[in-house]
Amino acid sequence: MKSRPGSPGKAPGPPAGAGLPPPAERGATVIPDRVVARIATQAARTAQSRRAAVPPDRGGPTSPSATAAVRTGSVRLHLALDLPYPTDIPHVCERIRRDVAERVAQLTGLRVGEVTLTVRRLVTAAEAGRGRVR
Repeated sequence: MKSRPGSPGKAPGPPAGAGLPPPAERGATVIPDRVVARIATQAARTAQSRRAAVPPDRGGPTSPSATAAVRTGSVRLHLALDLPYPTDIPHVCERIRRDVAERVAQLTGLRVGEVTLTVRRLVTAAEAGRGRVR
């Protein structure tokens, strides 16, 4: 069935994108540092539980933390987290760094230039299972 002028259907108008400046001149999406840091924290939490067998701890003292510095399409990340003892620290840290960099790049579209990682402390199985006692 053909649409006739004045009948319901597709409204006549300018083609999509007509009258808009070229994409390069429209502007850019800016992702604040704190948003990238929150994404990196979540990615670190996931990587920590998967790569180092540390149960995810939402907001507790053993939860990973992250800071981010975004500059012209690229980001530098700093992570701080706990690892279980004993563990192969260099191997686990490299895998966590890689996992976090890939996830942040995937979710933000930013190039991850550098990921530094600080191991705050090594946690034994006894400490990990011990909770607060009243």
